[in-house]
Amino acid sequence: MKTIKSYKLLAAALSAVLAITMLSACGGNGNGGDSAAKQNGDSSASSGGVKELSLFIDAPWYPVKEWKGPVAEKITEKTGVKLNVTVATDDKQLPLMIASGDLPDLVFTYANIDRLSDSKLSYPWNELIEKYAPDFKIDKTRIAIHTMDDGNFYTVRNSFATQEEMAQNKYSIGSDGHPGIAVREDILKELGNPPIQSLNDFVKVLGMVKQKHPEMVPLVLDKEWVEQYFMQQFGTEALIDGWYERDGKIDYAIRQPKMLEYFKFMNSLYRNGYILAENFAFANDQIDDQYVTSGKAFAHGYTVSAAEADNNKIKSNGGAFTLKMLPSALSKDAKAVSTGLGFAGTFITKKNKDPEASIKFIQYLASDEGKKLTMFGVEGEHWTWNEAGYPNLKYDPSDADFVNGNGIKWWYLYNDGVTEGMLSYVPGAQKTQALMETKAITTYKPAIGLIQTQPDSKEKTLKTKIDEMIKNEKVKIYLAKSEEEAVANYENMVKTAENMGLQELVDWANETYQKKKSLFE
Repeated sequence: MKTIKSYKLLAAALSAVLAITMLSACGGNGNGGDSAAKQNGDSSASSGGVKELSLFIDAPWYPVKEWKGPVAEKITEKTGVKLNVTVATDDKQLPLMIASGDLPDLVFTYANIDRLSDSKLSYPWNELIEKYAPDFKIDKTRIAIHTMDDGNFYTVRNSFATQEEMAQNKYSIGSDGHPGIAVREDILKELGNPPIQSLNDFVKVLGMVKQKHPEMVPLVLDKEWVEQYFMQQFGTEALIDGWYERDGKIDYAIRQPKMLEYFKFMNSLYRNGYILAENFAFANDQIDDQYVTSGKAFAHGYTVSAAEADNNKIKSNGGAFTLKMLPSALSKDAKAVSTGLGFAGTFITKKNKDPEASIKFIQYLASDEGKKLTMFGVEGEHWTWNEAGYPNLKYDPSDADFVNGNGIKWWYLYNDGVTEGMLSYVPGAQKTQALMETKAITTYKPAIGLIQTQPDSKEKTLKTKIDEMIKNEKVKIYLAKSEEEAVANYENMVKTAENMGLQELVDWANETYQKKKSLFE
């Protein structure tokens, strides 16, 4: 079960995804959706009836339970489709439904995409598009990502964008799920406002803080965000349990050339007393917040929203100090690699009573008009479009009661990451600046994201065992008593992984990658 802060972060990211999906619509993605919107509106009007389809949302935490509110009503007006919604009670419900064959017309899921991408369970979108919606155009990259071994694709995940799409949209800057570090402004001023433009600068400041305020923890890290920011500075291209690509070949992340330098750096922070040993064993992701908001820590490693989130909490607690974000890049080697494939997708099941209406319904949601409506609400009533290229919302997107009550955002059964990325663009905000800096050092390699072990496979079993070993052994590197010991512990971790069969796993990953990569050519 997710902790409160992790849930809120996920919910915020999802919100952003939805809100932006509508924005992307404004930007125009060339998917032929405008004609689809008009066509669907005309056809539903001429038929004179509303088609009711059942939708199962495979997300127990989902905040919207019914098809109601101005957004849902407007979608029904445009498509002639009304959804009867059921939200999962737990993560076991959909697998049981699949096993029993008791499926609804539509399923929206992120955890069971591979399972539902099966011709026995779902209609291939490509077949339905060819038959019923030939003007529904989906780009080759999204089709490549979702094409299964049988040559069909059964859904398209939301929240995905290509590097080209992001580059073409200045105001699409991503969402909260990027690392960041915030530091106390009052302490910096007290120290004479030393510049922090490199990792060395930051380490020097941590030393100054430790010397002048021995009662204060120089740096505290959220338990879920211990590694990401500093790995980014060293230019590692994947987290410890991920894959990275070098010269067209795939290898496991722990064998990245710069991984050892990262570990040596983190170990030095510990040995110098800048981070606590217990930071690597925090019981929950609230402890770091408590250090910061109570004034017991100077710097806080979390996400790009760290400063603004901390400042709000500090203010509500009656505190008088504030934090500001460090640059997202503190090194010439700083790099972020996105291998994400998107979040969740909609499936048209073989139990569906009207596949034609279903694929045309999705086509409308994929249109410019549909994405704006889904994400931001009803144009004029909830938002207007800024000619510069982002939405002016007439409400606070963090006001959950308003957003949920009006049915805004959560019907993002189809959207894209370009739209989601625009939702974060708030001129003057620290988070906005941090995301713009992150975007500048980000490259996209979605083919790597297609290296996924299948449930109950030998690769899945092997990877799970290796990852569990790494999870335990990496703490020994962080907490080593000397750099020599840290290096020895790192080398032992890699050797142990290799003795467990790492190369066999890497060979499988390379074979998979070469097959999947060809889909993008």
